[in-house]
Amino acid sequence: MHAMVATVEIKAGRGDEAVETLNDQVLPGVKAMPGFVSGTWARSADGTKGHSVVIFETEEAAKAAMEHAKQSTPPEAPVKMLYAEIYEVMAQV
Repeated sequence: MHAMVATVEIKAGRGDEAVETLNDQVLPGVKAMPGFVSGTWARSADGTKGHSVVIFETEEAAKAAMEHAKQSTPPEAPVKMLYAEIYEVMAQV
């Protein structure tokens, strides 16, 4: 298994919109991606950053998801992608 690990900046004053976008658009889209296993999305205590770890069955599926995430975040979105990388999953409980 492989994980896509990503960090986003949540634009000032748009935290509620970011959560709405996550629930209404991002989660259904990611869950429908080939090879999806599980995902966790978290927000920093000050509400300025979000982090996600999304697990896929294969490295190829994780890479495809990462490219989709990078290309599908429009400039007007309530978040800005800061970082995304693929990691091999070594253990999961």
